[in-house]
Amino acid sequence: MIIEKKYCGPSTSGQGGYVCGLIGRLIQGPAEVILRIPPPLEHEMEVRMIGDYQFNIIDGDSVVAEAHSVTFEMDVPAPPTYAEAQTASKDYIGFKHHAFPRCFVCGPQRAIGDGMRIFPGPVAGGRMVAAPWISDSSMSDDHGLVKPEFIWAALDCPGAFAAMIDKPRIVVLGKLAVAVLKDIRANEQCVVIGWKIAEDGRKYYAGTAVFSESDGLCAKAKATWIELK
Repeated sequence: MIIEKKYCGPSTSGQGGYVCGLIGRLIQGPAEVILRIPPPLEHEMEVRMIGDYQFNIIDGDSVVAEAHSVTFEMDVPAPPTYAEAQTASKDYIGFKHHAFPRCFVCGPQRAIGDGMRIFPGPVAGGRMVAAPWISDSSMSDDHGLVKPEFIWAALDCPGAFAAMIDKPRIVVLGKLAVAVLKDIRANEQCVVIGWKIAEDGRKYYAGTAVFSESDGLCAKAKATWIELK
């Protein structure tokens, strides 16, 4: 496995959700990935099967990520409309302050066609963030379906901004559990939401989900975020 520099989160490491998706897609059904160290860019790593439905990303003597099959229950709130998500996105805090402005998913310095440009802003009257998202053909397979790693990526960053909805802070992804329920077609209008579940010291727990215009709820995730000191 090699993570191209295009798919960075912080400038020197891979975007967490995308990296988790690269290994998580090897597991049939819902999967959970734990990031042990920042995934290096443009560097060959080994993907090693260590058991039934268990894989690791190995870099020399270091374990970069661990993936395993998982089941999880989580109530998913109703999403705003696509138009309401567009309105919420205008208040995206990342337009003013962003720790990783070149993030492949949520970086405001990414041009159209260069990044996913998912900019989650607070939904009026609630504790949820939401963003519109339309994938392009570069993220799809030969059948016109969005590849799993990009669905995982879309489920990543909105959880961070949900965790930060009450106070700006710098957080990085520690763990991501994802269930992809339905396929998403390229160029289809989608709404991505995130909401804070709980916090414990420097750990923050958030849920995220992707809804498509045609099929409703397509994927959901539960993440653990770590606040940097």
